[in-house]
Amino acid sequence: IGADWIYLMLLGFIMAVLSFTVDIFVDLFTEAHSWIYDLADSHVLLQYLAWVTYSLFLMCFAAGFANMVSIQATGSGIPETKTSLRGVMLQEYFTFRTLVSKVISLTCVLGSELPVGKEGPFVHVGSVCAALLCRFMSLFSGIYKNKARNEEMLTVGCAVGISCCFAAPMGGALFSLEVTSMFFVARNYWRGFLSATFGAFIFRLLPVWNRQEETLTALYATKYRLDFPFDLYELPIFAAMGIVCGFGGAFFVYLYGKISLFVKKQKAKNSFLMKNCFLYSALVSVLISTLTFPPGFGQFMGGRLTKKDSLISFFDNRTWSNHGIVADFDNDDHLAAWKHPQANIFIILSVFIIMKFWMSALSITLPIPCGSFVPIFVIGAAFGRLVGEGLATLFPDGFNVDGHIYHIVPGAYAVIGAAALAAGVTHTISTGVIMMELTGQINYTLPILISVILANMVSQSLQPSIYDTAIRIKKLPYLPMLSWGHREKYNIYVEDFMKRDVRYITLNSTYRDIIKILRSGNLKTLPLVKSAESMLLLGSVERVQLLGLLTQRMQHLREDNASTMPVRYKVRFQIEEWEEQQLVEQVTFSSCKIDPAPFQLVEHTSLHKTHTMFSVLNLDYAYVTSIGRLVGAVSLKELREAIEGCTPADGVRLRPVLSTFRDRGVQGTMTETIALHQLLEHQISR
Repeated sequence: IGADWIYLMLLGFIMAVLSFTVDIFVDLFTEAHSWIYDLADSHVLLQYLAWVTYSLFLMCFAAGFANMVSIQATGSGIPETKTSLRGVMLQEYFTFRTLVSKVISLTCVLGSELPVGKEGPFVHVGSVCAALLCRFMSLFSGIYKNKARNEEMLTVGCAVGISCCFAAPMGGALFSLEVTSMFFVARNYWRGFLSATFGAFIFRLLPVWNRQEETLTALYATKYRLDFPFDLYELPIFAAMGIVCGFGGAFFVYLYGKISLFVKKQKAKNSFLMKNCFLYSALVSVLISTLTFPPGFGQFMGGRLTKKDSLISFFDNRTWSNHGIVADFDNDDHLAAWKHPQANIFIILSVFIIMKFWMSALSITLPIPCGSFVPIFVIGAAFGRLVGEGLATLFPDGFNVDGHIYHIVPGAYAVIGAAALAAGVTHTISTGVIMMELTGQINYTLPILISVILANMVSQSLQPSIYDTAIRIKKLPYLPMLSWGHREKYNIYVEDFMKRDVRYITLNSTYRDIIKILRSGNLKTLPLVKSAESMLLLGSVERVQLLGLLTQRMQHLREDNASTMPVRYKVRFQIEEWEEQQLVEQVTFSSCKIDPAPFQLVEHTSLHKTHTMFSVLNLDYAYVTSIGRLVGAVSLKELREAIEGCTPADGVRLRPVLSTFRDRGVQGTMTETIALHQLLEHQISR
């Protein structure tokens, strides 16, 4: 029962059922929304109230439920998962309470038709399920009690999360490799593929069992021609689309960062809209619902269509227009939503792209479970469709190859645009693989990969990924990657950014010295040197060990005091004076566990090598030595500042919500500090 393959298949099955259940309820919510909207067709004002109020109710419920049940359910969860896989485990993000809050709130958010996706949150949900399943499987096999191994299983949960949303097992496994782990453990590769494949199989099998579909197919199956998918003359256009999407992805990340910082500043000022989770969410919901109201401005941007319907229409193999005029389609066809008597298709698509761009960037800053993957797919697909329809208008006769006429397929351009823009925002190549599995298109492998790679090259040179941006804004203890094009980083050495004023203990330290050092900060580990003169590094001692030494010493002093001193001398000041004399004695480290070989760097270790070591070994700190002498120390903070610079001037100096978890992982816990102060209360008062 404790075998790996059983665990992996159970995880895939659970995630598939969760994803399918969420989709079922989201479809019910959207159908109910359409039914209420159609029911109020007697007056446009009633329709507007029905359109806005329904979304507002679901949004407020989701925001309230997430923030009251588990605040850790808000956001996508990928930045926190990346941080946990980096070595700073954020335990509160992987509880059953968080899972329930995330799934229920996400269902309501998606049902409100806000421009957010479920894929990012489902990466977090997959990690939570992986962590909870490890606890359950520990009842049958002791190997699941291994903390380090269970943390590796989080990457499997990330792969299954993507796989059960897009039915893309290969893309899911690759996405977990690229996004969640800086250095992937090879032994997790087969685990990710097995669990993701089984999860995707069950996810696509459930609609067949539920008689929604006839057989297993791609989620957004396309029917493009196979004999001549594209002409060589189109390759430069695909490459140009990748470059444009790279700039677009970088600008989306920039816009998201600016909005997030603005929201954070308003929270710091305790402004009216940020007093609780409802006001900001309600305002954004009303704003977006008003702009997408079908009889209003929504008629210029397909306001009646859901994200799924929009993707279906963008990937359609038919050419929509003739010289910008949309053809006549049946009213029950998704393409009918893009026809407007006063505007051609190019205006409609341009308005859609611009409006959805800032709406999506704004929506993912709300205190709700939300992801950016699907909205970015939709925007990229709209851009690709715009390019494809433009080329179809410019070249109505298509390409003449050996006497055969091949018309341009605008739907294929939508597929390429969706993959490229998603790559520009997430800085991943796996989005191309996901798009191929999502649409069942293998013939366009080369154009997709070309555009995805170029989008990555452009966006990585301009902005960090959207996940790394969120990590910076939340000030999570995560090490950023060395960006492309920053060659000057390779000429920086440890001596240029290390911390030279290092707190340390010596073999001659007294108990009084230990107390002063522990009270001066919350360092998790302290270096042990031979003497202050030689500074020869002998090892390191954990804070917990030093606290244990002090506890034992104080207990020994009190017992010794009670047994040796006469009763008539047991007055307060004599006791304090006697304890004062005892605390100046030299510390005995024989009962203390000392790490004789803490990780060390030399002064001329390059920034690149230091970054690699910290990433591979999940280091929190390293000591810098010169011929065995302690000369400095490097922590995640110094290394991060050397890579990306200090917090910008317009950043917000606000203590993050996760500061407790951050301190626990990097600098020790506040609990230890409180215990120290309680133990030495009379010393502090002195």
